[in-house]
Amino acid sequence: MSAFLQQLPALIGVVVGALGSYLAVVRSDRARFRQESAVRWEERRLTVYSDYARSLKASVTLAYRVAAHFGIDPHPHPLAPREAAAARAEAGLDRDPAWEALLMLGSGEVVERARAWFATVLAMERFLRGAARDPEAWRALLERQRAARTGYYTAVREDLALPAGHGARRPLPPVSDIP
Repeated sequence: MSAFLQQLPALIGVVVGALGSYLAVVRSDRARFRQESAVRWEERRLTVYSDYARSLKASVTLAYRVAAHFGIDPHPHPLAPREAAAARAEAGLDRDPAWEALLMLGSGEVVERARAWFATVLAMERFLRGAARDPEAWRALLERQRAARTGYYTAVREDLALPAGHGARRPLPPVSDIP
């Protein structure tokens, strides 16, 4: 029995060491799982944010092209409103599921900025359906749209902890300079 008592401290040390090792592995696995899960969700959010931006940008491009048809935008590929109708409907159908995904996964700030961008795009479309063809009013809508898009991208970058990006502002030629 005295041999057992002499080895008891060593046996207790082995048990404590094994238990400590097990707990360290479990804790490490949990931390890795949480980190991998966070990365997966960030990737999904980035995809959702990109899909929504792409779907809304399709509507914006159609608006530019229709405005060019009316002579108030410098877009190089004018498109008559009748010819744009099917593409507008398709863009709307693509945008709806992208919006729903954004509502599910997006942060509150990103959703609000997306809503503001969308409202501006709707204002552009209403303007083009109306009778007014004022180039200055169109330019004001373009500036609102660009500011709303920038706000959306800023909110996305903040939500995903990305560095600030390019403002994507490029000078547009005046409508009168277009051949």
